[in-house]
Amino acid sequence: MNNNDIRTLRRKVETISSLPTTPDVLKQILVMIEKPSISLGEISNFISNDPALATRILKMVNSVIYGFPGRISSVSHATVLLGLNVIKGLLIGTSVFELMQKSMLGLWEHSINCAITAKLIAQRKGLKDPDDVYAAGLLHDIGKVILILQFPEEYEKVMNEINMEDITISEAEKNHFAETHAGVGSWLAEKWRFPLNLVESIKYHHKPNLSKNAPLETAIVHLSDILVRAMGLGFAGDPFVPALNPTVFEYLDLNENDIKEILGEVEASKSVTEELSL
Repeated sequence: MNNNDIRTLRRKVETISSLPTTPDVLKQILVMIEKPSISLGEISNFISNDPALATRILKMVNSVIYGFPGRISSVSHATVLLGLNVIKGLLIGTSVFELMQKSMLGLWEHSINCAITAKLIAQRKGLKDPDDVYAAGLLHDIGKVILILQFPEEYEKVMNEINMEDITISEAEKNHFAETHAGVGSWLAEKWRFPLNLVESIKYHHKPNLSKNAPLETAIVHLSDILVRAMGLGFAGDPFVPALNPTVFEYLDLNENDIKEILGEVEASKSVTEELSL
């Protein structure tokens, strides 16, 4: 089967829950969230029945990033407060990104910092649902994990090529696959029934100018990715800090002082990200 054929690649990616190397809990999560209609109650019961998973979710919810008054001690309370999209994002994030520790050291730290930065920017811009942008930041690189899980030998070639050829991870992926991690992540976000704004934030996080339905949210994830890379927080697969897409300034209307303040807020949040390391 040819990984350079986009339809073949998509079929392989979307069968991730049947891979023998996929952890059982992740398989169960994927089967559950792929249902045509899934309720908060069903998700809450599923999480509550797995003590380790419940602990991780509550740890995320009780971090200062969410800022809820008082400690959230029950999963059902957390799901009601956060809503379906965010709790699904956290559920996938805390499960899939466990694999990051083995597959790409530093990717979880990069992702959680990107999520926190995205939420800080979303709040600054007065977005109605900053937690949805947090979920997009957390999952923006999920395609990397899935490609590593489904094609470990081929992805090892990608990583070797980055080191030898001095190219970005997206450029190396294009040499081996019909789609980069950004497109792969968006396929899964669609399959997992996430809303279009989250799908586009993942798909276009390197090219926010292509987003038609969620340009603001996508620009925020794009900027967050670059700021986190520039600060050296975690590892996103290559050592480069990409150029900022010029449309970001148009969408976000941020000046140099705004950027400095955001960087300061991210720096102040570093202790939180260390607490959330799995």
